[in-house]
Amino acid sequence: MATSKAKAGKNPKGNKENGKTREAARRARVEEIRKAEQARERRMRLLTLGVTTVILAGLVGGGWFLIDAAQDKEEAKAAPVDGVRSWSKLTQNHVNGTVDYKMSPPVGGDHNQVWVNCDKQVYTKAVPNENAVHGLEHGAVWVTYNDKAAKADVESLSDLVKKTAYTFMSPYEDQSSPIVLSAWEHQLKVDKASDPRVRKFLDKYVQGEQTPEPGAACSGGMTP
Repeated sequence: MATSKAKAGKNPKGNKENGKTREAARRARVEEIRKAEQARERRMRLLTLGVTTVILAGLVGGGWFLIDAAQDKEEAKAAPVDGVRSWSKLTQNHVNGTVDYKMSPPVGGDHNQVWVNCDKQVYTKAVPNENAVHGLEHGAVWVTYNDKAAKADVESLSDLVKKTAYTFMSPYEDQSSPIVLSAWEHQLKVDKASDPRVRKFLDKYVQGEQTPEPGAACSGGMTP
């Protein structure tokens, strides 16, 4: 009877060894998970560092590009444009009726109280001088042409005006050059639209320092 009781009893030593095995397995699993987590965190740090570096490089590069572009624009405005004729102290009174201007096309002086719409506007008919001059007072550049201007030049200038704020264009027969650009108190005469001075004139005088009323509207006026 005693022998049977011993066989039926539990084995404390075997249970203890099994417990140690399970604990070791658990610890190994925890260590494996911990190492995997550390590796994931390292990858995330490297990825974040790489993305941040790229973003900073882009911001720095883009910043310098914007600064350079702004400086180029300011330099273009400050530089004189060859061939520009200028006047000074032109009057700015609002009047009714026609005005006898000293230059053709006019670049300033008394004018109608209503400005011509002068924001990316291309007119196929003549614009009244008095309304056009009011547009110049608001900082617009007026591009005019006569029948001596080549058709391709007229089309090129039309495309340019349609893309440039504070500019307007119209035919003007009473001018000595095929193409004339006029701003308040300043004027440039050219033969071709491809003349590099055309863009220089626009860069300098569209809403330029000569503008008597900077920021004034070029819309909401009259359309001939």
